[in-house]
Amino acid sequence: MSFPQSRPNAPKPAETSSSQGSSTALPKPETTRRKKQANTLRIFRKIHRYTGACLFAVFFFIAVSGLLLGWKKHSGDAILAKTRTGSTTDLARWKSLSELRDNAVAYYRDSLQTQGAFEVDRMDVRPDKGVVKFTFTPGFRGLQLDGATGEVLYVETRRSDFIEKLHDGSLVDLWLGLDNGAFKLFYTSLAGVALLVFTITGFWLWYGPKRMRRAARK
Repeated sequence: MSFPQSRPNAPKPAETSSSQGSSTALPKPETTRRKKQANTLRIFRKIHRYTGACLFAVFFFIAVSGLLLGWKKHSGDAILAKTRTGSTTDLARWKSLSELRDNAVAYYRDSLQTQGAFEVDRMDVRPDKGVVKFTFTPGFRGLQLDGATGEVLYVETRRSDFIEKLHDGSLVDLWLGLDNGAFKLFYTSLAGVALLVFTITGFWLWYGPKRMRRAARK
């Protein structure tokens, strides 16, 4: 009597994992890179937006005052008075600077009826025009005197000086009586750094999307 021989157990087929199984596929490098670029753009956009919103007044005053200063010599005496012409450009025939200064101070005190203490802030000698300009402080008034005769040729309100101090922030130092220019230093540093940040973020907001589109086409 013969017994059937038992066959050895056949090896089970190896289990294959499908894309729909429990294992998770790793993200592609291109997808990761695009997400990083998109995140960088969002950060730069926020910085750009908040910088512009917080420093709107600073940028506004710098832009307007800078525009006016650019036009000051073409404003028809409205912002900066044109330099008048004296009787001679021969310096040998000029009065001394001390005499011209005394004439300017006397005219400023008597004819302009200025109240309170004042002093000469600057003397601007123009030999080619035969004129010496005097700027007084406080205030933004000035005189142009003939260098040879000492005659007052023009009385001006130096609006350009006011705009220059507004432009660089030194007007606040003047109002607060700060001789060390502390506010001007803070103001110009803040405006310079903010403008640099604004420029960098603005460039990246323009260049970033172009870079992403170029990478997607490859």
